[in-house]
Amino acid sequence: MPQPVIGLIGCGFIGRFHSRNLRGSLRSELVPGEYAAVCDREVSRAEAFAALTGAKTVTSNAAAVFDRPGLNSVYICTETAEHPALVLEAARRGLNVFCEKPLAKSIDEVRAMVEAVESAGVVNQVGLVLRYSPVFTVLKEMMGAPDLGPFLTAHLRDDQFFPTRGHYASAWRGSFERAGGGTLIEHSIHDVDLFRWLFGEIEAVRCHTRVTSGHDRVEDVAMATFQHAGGHQTSLTSIWHQLDERPSTRHLEVFFEGGYFATDHDFIGSIRYQGRSGELKVLDADEVFDRYCAIAGLAGEEANLARLGMYEDLAFLRCVHEGRPAFPDFRTALRAHEVVDACYRSARGAGELSVANL
Repeated sequence: MPQPVIGLIGCGFIGRFHSRNLRGSLRSELVPGEYAAVCDREVSRAEAFAALTGAKTVTSNAAAVFDRPGLNSVYICTETAEHPALVLEAARRGLNVFCEKPLAKSIDEVRAMVEAVESAGVVNQVGLVLRYSPVFTVLKEMMGAPDLGPFLTAHLRDDQFFPTRGHYASAWRGSFERAGGGTLIEHSIHDVDLFRWLFGEIEAVRCHTRVTSGHDRVEDVAMATFQHAGGHQTSLTSIWHQLDERPSTRHLEVFFEGGYFATDHDFIGSIRYQGRSGELKVLDADEVFDRYCAIAGLAGEEANLARLGMYEDLAFLRCVHEGRPAFPDFRTALRAHEVVDACYRSARGAGELSVANL
């Protein structure tokens, strides 16, 4: 298969994250490729990216990225409202596509995007990065122990400062027309995907949201209860606050009949756990990462990239190079969007709602 030739559209906060990961992945020589084009509406930001990457195409016009000779893959890291048109154009041209979350403002747009990439047969991946989290990967394995008994419940509190501020500096996230909502769709779509992965398919939801920041229809509090296919329930509290010095934080507690797990980390960190008898124990961050590498089969430079949070992008590039499906793909993201859409409908007064089947 041809090597990945990549263009990146959107040089904001998340674009910087993926640009760094692309550079690290290609420098590692674990996968061949060329970082060929960068685009941002502020051409100075694109020029700053190009100075680091050596990209030859530098533009404020996305069409120039799509038209770049030899390009076969595109990263879409713009604001949410711009994702659908860019994904549809990439699919029309037969380009492999990595799109940041959320895929779109509305569920109908997401379905159209899934149809487009699947019909085009292109490699597609979504930035649901918690699927590459060492701490959650290890937690999922620990939750499979045979002596835990029935699963009882779990709760996740996810909070961060309102991302129009600080290092995010993304004013568009305060606009419903550009973002499609607030903390639930923009941030906690990660959490919805995580709950499906750890605790099973979500069949019904009940949700309440609240706006205190003054941004119309951009909620800064969302509280949701999920009914899972296994008959159990879990809950999520998602918060955007004005505590500028507080980092983005996830606190997860999981209860089984004979087991307890908790973590305050969403990437590399410790896991607390307790069995039917005995004291609370701690699996420290180094132990968690070593166990993750064993589960994922990583060693050497692959493990180094994973520790730096670059493995998500290395995986996409390898899938492009080898011509095989990537993960998490657009259809996986669609299921999370279905749950989020049901949450918003519930919060508007519909009460408990079933989640539409795909």
